[in-house]
Amino acid sequence: IQKSRADLALLTTELDTGPYPYAGIPWFSTPFGRDAIITAWQVLWIEPGLARGVLSYLARHQAMEISAFQDSAPGKIMHETRRGEMTTLGELPFGRYYGGVDTTPLFVALACAYAERTGDLDFVDALWPSLRKAIAWIEDFGDSDGDGLIDYARGADTGLSNQNWKDSEDSVFHADGRFPAGPIAVVEVQGYAFAAFKGMARLAERRGEAELAQGWLARAHQLRDVVESRFWMEDQQFYAMAIDGQGKPCEVRGSNAGHLLFSGLPSPDRAQAVIQTLLAPDFNAGWGIRTLAQGQPRYNPMSYHNGSIWPHDTGLCAQGMANYGERDGVVRLTAGLFETAASFEMRLPELFCGFKRAAGEPPVAYPVACLPQAWAAGSIFMMLQACLGVTVDGWTGAVSVTQPRLPTGIDRLEIEDLPLGAARVDIRFHQKDDQVEVLIVRKDT
Repeated sequence: IQKSRADLALLTTELDTGPYPYAGIPWFSTPFGRDAIITAWQVLWIEPGLARGVLSYLARHQAMEISAFQDSAPGKIMHETRRGEMTTLGELPFGRYYGGVDTTPLFVALACAYAERTGDLDFVDALWPSLRKAIAWIEDFGDSDGDGLIDYARGADTGLSNQNWKDSEDSVFHADGRFPAGPIAVVEVQGYAFAAFKGMARLAERRGEAELAQGWLARAHQLRDVVESRFWMEDQQFYAMAIDGQGKPCEVRGSNAGHLLFSGLPSPDRAQAVIQTLLAPDFNAGWGIRTLAQGQPRYNPMSYHNGSIWPHDTGLCAQGMANYGERDGVVRLTAGLFETAASFEMRLPELFCGFKRAAGEPPVAYPVACLPQAWAAGSIFMMLQACLGVTVDGWTGAVSVTQPRLPTGIDRLEIEDLPLGAARVDIRFHQKDDQVEVLIVRKDT
């Protein structure tokens, strides 16, 4: 925790819009949209101010025009911004690039989660025009072929061919190894959009805009129905990785489905099936969850996205499991990441190789991984929240602890000065026999 806090402090820059975590050193020391949103979400429960800074910056840099070169359209949220000779001369689009299909729904969903965490309706009101533009992009430009799914296809050859978080060229494919024709709808993005629609419905209702609330809630239910009917692989009891431009599923088992758990889209019975698959040895290497299950086509534990382990990916899957009541598996995954960090001087890398854990052998490093990486450092805080079952309701000023479990080897843990409006809260956890006792102490400031 100390090392991760230090890494996040190292990577966070104070901009005129507030604090913003740069993605990683040495390759990504610049503002990224997706990375910053997920990093802010990982620490939202203990430090909501980071989310406010991220949302403010991204709202200011929201796209205003259609550009195939920049993969932009009105309302879309930035993927990354870079400086350099080739971007300045217009040879590459990354001066301000919008080629991320997931960043816009993640932006909206984080804003809604921030509001739930803080009750900061004044900030929501100030951000509302940007949120309306972003949700409009999801509804209009995000579904390019009108099939009800959020998809992507790059506008120019200089852009990214894959535009979800697994954005390497070979990360999305069919069960026979073929690359799909676009536009491609990856499964986790549907979950992010589902969370965005539901969150906006709740905010609109709180703002007294009932008609908008009903419309967005209906869109969330429609999207859930489409995902459940088109992505679910009954024979594998798992969700397909993607739907291609011809409407055919990529029947491949990737960690993408774990992000659906994080968004709360799956039905409870299907969620349990996904959880058991993710915790089984094909996915769980003993150090964390592989991006691709062992035995799948293109599986390679030394690849960037096809069998490696990313701490932030494991963290999102773990929080998703916790959302559906799983605790034992989350505790085991947390132990695996802690033991991984112990092999990297207590610093979690951007990713590492997905080889099966063997007695006496450390995890295998991915040679060019960023160290530190913001969402790797932030993952431990999300894992801790998943173990402890802590939620904070900013609207009511209530802290809830549900089925708490302490990480392996820890029998006492204290969280001090957890912000709760103008007050602070201390939470103390103590292992007693097979139960965890919890004491919550509110302190007015």
